[in-house]
Amino acid sequence: MAHDHEHDEHDEHDERELTDAAARAEAERLVRKDVALAQIRQYGDPALRMRAADVEAFDDELRRVSERMMGLMHDAEGVGLAATQVGILRRFFVCTVDDEDRVLVNPVVTPLSDDTEVDQEGCLSLGPIRIPVERAARVRVEARDEAGEPVSLELEGVDARVVQHEIDHLDGTLIIDRTDPEARREALRQLRPRLVLA
Repeated sequence: MAHDHEHDEHDEHDERELTDAAARAEAERLVRKDVALAQIRQYGDPALRMRAADVEAFDDELRRVSERMMGLMHDAEGVGLAATQVGILRRFFVCTVDDEDRVLVNPVVTPLSDDTEVDQEGCLSLGPIRIPVERAARVRVEARDEAGEPVSLELEGVDARVVQHEIDHLDGTLIIDRTDPEARREALRQLRPRLVLA
């Protein structure tokens, strides 16, 4: 019987260690997310309203910045991040589409049908806001990767939405510009800085 009792104590100890480890991992995740979001331009920043210029040089700097942006995107728990969102006015973004991390440079998107879908969208530059946005259901995106190699992707559903959202960023367009008037009003109300009354 003593052995069983000892076994129970070990099990409890292991469970406590697992719980502690999970709590630490969750705390680290939240810190990484906060640090990443602090480096992403937020609504009201003028860079978010500027049109990005084409990328001319496929060099080490582009690769370094793309890598940094990919890390920020993952830490912030996003699926796309445009250069303008980190204050770089160049036409490229990072994203995860088809379960693969991609860098898309000088992208051009073409709808593949007249079908559209309305779905909730969020944005790393707009905090917790999620609003309905209508997008083309299927698209082709032609771009270059960070090494300058041509990329052509046919995407649908969420992947098509991600690419259209990020290309909007490169044109200075935000999801609040693409939603219905009521959702836009509510989003702007939430985005308005709160007055702190002393």
